[in-house]
Amino acid sequence: MPYIDVQDVPGIRALLTFRPETAEPLSALANALLHAPNSLTQWERELIAAFVSSLNGCTFCFRSHAAIAAWHLGDEARVDQAVAEPEQAQVSPKMRSLLALAARVQQGGRAVTPADIERAREEGASDVEIHDTVLIAAAFCMFNRYVDGLGAWTPTDPAAYRDQPRSPRSTDTACPPRANNRALSRAADCLAITISPIPGRSVS
Repeated sequence: MPYIDVQDVPGIRALLTFRPETAEPLSALANALLHAPNSLTQWERELIAAFVSSLNGCTFCFRSHAAIAAWHLGDEARVDQAVAEPEQAQVSPKMRSLLALAARVQQGGRAVTPADIERAREEGASDVEIHDTVLIAAAFCMFNRYVDGLGAWTPTDPAAYRDQPRSPRSTDTACPPRANNRALSRAADCLAITISPIPGRSVS
């Protein structure tokens, strides 16, 4: 049960609804990191978000972003394996090095070493990709603590995450605002929090 009086909707959506003043900047950050044009594909960036969320034990963020990564990639098993065993993941050597870097950030900023950065560079990561990996990892540590620190409702049925509606598959399209362009709607889209209704819970 959430620790504060929020709407009966899943995860971060309830928190954004409670405090729309913070929804817009959170949305802008998520959009820049996960959806804006980038040399890392959307599924790769979503994988980093899911991986860090898994390390933090944040079920809502992990399942949400793993489902999105799998949807973009078209291979749920491959995403699950990458999260569980990043060094053996069926991804590029560059992505393995970036996942390792993200894991260091999850431990703490000072856990990152020059060797971690050098490995990523040797595997072909650009400075922008290194920057964005560190920021995605750091941002999702914040999002994870935001969701779990306020006890946001987390659906237990994996289908609630897997079956949520998606925007068209793309590796570089920005998150589209809804017609009314409200900050909260943008946040709901960009933070991937449109969750299918669960029997016994009202979602409005």
